[in-house]
Amino acid sequence: MIMLKIAIASDHAGVDTKSQVINFISKLGYECNDLGPNSPESVDYPDYAFKVAEAVSSGKYQRGILICGTGLGMCIAAGKVKGIRAVTPYDEFTAEISRKHNDANVLCLGARSLKTDKMMQIVKIWLGTEFESGDNASRHLKRLKKISDYESKK
Repeated sequence: MIMLKIAIASDHAGVDTKSQVINFISKLGYECNDLGPNSPESVDYPDYAFKVAEAVSSGKYQRGILICGTGLGMCIAAGKVKGIRAVTPYDEFTAEISRKHNDANVLCLGARSLKTDKMMQIVKIWLGTEFESGDNASRHLKRLKKISDYESKK
């Protein structure tokens, strides 16, 4: 297993779930840093999405995890940060493919839309899956380059 540094944050809807995910990630042996919030008081999800996405984009962390009610708002906000490939997988297959084919670096989860056991399986697979290398990688790299080239035009 590659030692990853993971930044994690949530909004108020995901605070309790975030604690469960942090405990699960720690048991898997990964380093995880909580970037907030630490109470269920209402907060604006983009603030925390940007915080995690910028930490990953800067290289301080290899991956990020964001949790809100559905994962969708966090995914939209995080995806606005250059170099971020945020995803909201809904099962184990989409979690795996998001890493293998898309080299996703921010995982967005829905505290209100996923059962806890399903969410933990998604986290485990997403963290344990590497970007596909070898003969198949060239097609994925070509597509990712198109995305980064487009980002650079902005």
